[in-house]
Amino acid sequence: MASSVAPRSGNRPQATGAPARPETTTTQHHELLSGLTARPKHLATKWLYDACGSALYTDITRQPEYYIDDAEREIIGRRGAEIAALTRARVLVDLGAGSGRKTRLLIDALLSTGSLEQYVPVDVSGAALRTAARALGSDYPGLRILPYAGEFTDPLGLDPQDAPVLLTFFGATFGNLRPPERRRFLAALRARMRPGDGLLLGTDLVKDVATMTAAYDDRAGVTAAFVKNGLTVLNRELGATFRPGDFSHRATWNPRLERVENTLEARHAHRVGLTALGRSISFDRGEPLYVGVSAKFREQGVRDEAAATGLRVSHWWTDTARRYAVSLITVAGHATAHGTHPH
Repeated sequence: MASSVAPRSGNRPQATGAPARPETTTTQHHELLSGLTARPKHLATKWLYDACGSALYTDITRQPEYYIDDAEREIIGRRGAEIAALTRARVLVDLGAGSGRKTRLLIDALLSTGSLEQYVPVDVSGAALRTAARALGSDYPGLRILPYAGEFTDPLGLDPQDAPVLLTFFGATFGNLRPPERRRFLAALRARMRPGDGLLLGTDLVKDVATMTAAYDDRAGVTAAFVKNGLTVLNRELGATFRPGDFSHRATWNPRLERVENTLEARHAHRVGLTALGRSISFDRGEPLYVGVSAKFREQGVRDEAAATGLRVSHWWTDTARRYAVSLITVAGHATAHGTHPH
C-alpha cells in the first residue's frame, strides 16, 4: 500500500496540525436525517467525535471498567518487536489515531528495526491530531509526521513507491461498524493493499456479559456524557433542539448479534426540531436512539470476514486474559514482506 498522503482540497495534511471536522455536507445531512427518521432511530458513532467527544473518549479509556486500552498495550508491548520484524514497515498509517498513546509502542518497535520513515495519524478530530502531532514531533524529531483530518474510510491518495505500509485500526472501532460496513471497509483496504502491506486490526472478544457492558456504562458516567455529546453535535450541525436531560443512557448486551448496544432512551414524549433540515422528529416515552453498537468477535469470525474480502489473518495475538485480540492481516495468498505464514 501507499505512504505519502496526497493533499486534498480543504483537508491538507500538515506537519504540526490538522483542520477541524469540515462542515456537514448535503450527503451527510441526508445520512443524519435518514438515521433520525428510521425505525429504530440511530446516529452513527462518528458524530460523537468532535473535540469534546474525543476528550471524553480519552477519559473513558482511563476508567477502571474500560479494559481495551490496557489489553491492547499489553499485546503491542509484548509483540511489538515481532510485528516490526514481520512487517518492516516504512510507513505507519494509524486509522482513528486519537491521542496515539498505544501507537508509540509500535513506533518505537519499528524505529528499532530502522525501517520506519513516516507516520500518518488519521482522525476526524483536528484537535486530537494537533495535540498528538505536537507531542510526537517533539519525541520523535527524525520521524516524518503527516496528520490527516478525515474519516478512516477516506481515500488517502497514498504513494505506492514507499511500501511496505502498515495500517493500524485499534480500539473497538471495527466493532462499531455493522457487518455490511465492515465488509465495505475491508474491501476498500484490500483494493489499495499490495503484497507486503499489512493491517493490524484490533477486535474486542466475546466474554462474560458483565465485563463487556461495564466497559460502556462506567460508574463515573463518562460514557454517558460521551454518548450525550452526540446530541450537542446534532444541535450544532443541524440547528437541532435536543436537550440531553430528556434522555437516559443505556448499555445492553444483544446475545443474538453478539454486540453491546448504546442507546439514549427518551424520558418522556417530546419533539425535536432540526432547523437545518426544515424538519422535526418526535420521540415516544422510552423510545431508543441508537448511538453506537460495539460488536464482539470470535477468532474464526474475524478470519471469515477477512477472507470474504480477499484478505487473510496471518497472525493472531491476544492479551493474557484473552479479552482482546490484535491480528495481522495481509493480502490473501501473500505474507508480509518479511513475514511467515500463520502459526
